[in-house]
Amino acid sequence: MAGTLEVLEPATEQVLATIARGGVDEVDAAVAKAKAAFPAWRAVAPGDRARLLRRLVSVMEEAHEELSVLEARNAGKPIASARGEIGMAIETVRYYAAAPERLLGDTIPVAGGLAFTVREPLGVVGLITPWNFPLAIACWKMAPALAAGNCVVLKPAELTPLTALRFAALALEAGLPEGVVNVVAGPGRECGERLVAHPDVAKIAFTGSTEVGKSIAAGAAQTIKRVTLELGGKSANIVFADADVEAAARAAPGAVFDNAGQDCCARSRILVQRGVVDEFLGHLEGAVKAIKVGDPLDESTAMGPLISAGQRATVASFVDGDAEVAIRGEVPDGPGFWFPPTVLCPVPGDHRAVREEIFGPVAVVVPFDDEAHAVELANDTIYGLSGSVWTRDGAKGLRVARALESGNLSINSNSSVRVTTPFGGFKQSGYGRELGPHATDAYTEVKTIYYATEGN
Repeated sequence: MAGTLEVLEPATEQVLATIARGGVDEVDAAVAKAKAAFPAWRAVAPGDRARLLRRLVSVMEEAHEELSVLEARNAGKPIASARGEIGMAIETVRYYAAAPERLLGDTIPVAGGLAFTVREPLGVVGLITPWNFPLAIACWKMAPALAAGNCVVLKPAELTPLTALRFAALALEAGLPEGVVNVVAGPGRECGERLVAHPDVAKIAFTGSTEVGKSIAAGAAQTIKRVTLELGGKSANIVFADADVEAAARAAPGAVFDNAGQDCCARSRILVQRGVVDEFLGHLEGAVKAIKVGDPLDESTAMGPLISAGQRATVASFVDGDAEVAIRGEVPDGPGFWFPPTVLCPVPGDHRAVREEIFGPVAVVVPFDDEAHAVELANDTIYGLSGSVWTRDGAKGLRVARALESGNLSINSNSSVRVTTPFGGFKQSGYGRELGPHATDAYTEVKTIYYATEGN
């Protein structure tokens, strides 16, 4: 064994748990277990695989509160948010429990016989997940992968491994065979890199930073691994003068300060039509200052701490003398990686807070002149993950949504993710799609079979 990891609780800065630290040897052992389990798992009849996944749903439901408290403490989330995220993890497994019996192919007219396609599982799939939504994002990947007949090796973030480890135990409790779900907790530079390089891993599904995603894509190319990448974002929240400005302003804090801004979909660029900027800021101030920052286990808490001292220092570096702080909330005194919800305005167009992903509770308000200017500003980024358009003009809302170079758009809403719809990015926000009815496609290969029906 490669030693131990101390897992901190962000709200207290104290050690929450000490766990085994995985390394290259542990990854190799997990891949070997998954490879050995794969032939039997792929051979499980579709209805029986669906039944096992439904049993996993039941076991997760029984552990819902346990998992929620664990997620809240390990990731610093308000308990209400943690319950919602664990609920989404459960719903994701429930949704894909129907998939084994719906892995459909096509029949294709050909001369001299019959041609048809089937979908075959890939084998061993490596999953590398982030610390911001630990179990929810892990289930986005695990559920379709398992439904399609693959075995998985999950490498959770080093900072937040606890719900992933508990999930592995619940999978066994639900009756999934040994080796189908494997979790290795350890540093990305050891465990993640080994998963990417391992010749017996057929695919990597990664959620994390664009910088790390580039290295994963390059490493996976050495063995022609299939890859899905869900990477960074710098999403725009566009508010037109004809919108319900008060509703847009009151909704904006949830779009950027949820999870303390540690969200790749965070709408940290709030683009407001010039004539209503003051009105928007007036409504926004009350909404921001009403956010209660504090103990994640307090039912009234709306925002918790950042994940680590290092993340807090990174976020603080975006708030400097070149950008005026227009609105700032309050945080508790004492231990904890706290940072106040902060709105910058005015901000120079080339300021880091406008250009770079912050991954913390800092937003910028940027005025725009007209529809074309809004689209130009929104698309002026290397990222393209999500975004919002607020307007009472339905045609304009659709025009702008179509013009934005992002994978997930909402009109008069700030939502990005649903279990039932595809999720993923344009440009350097990644490639491939997760969730929705076609997610299992990313965990299967299409095989064409021709059957001759005429004599030779």
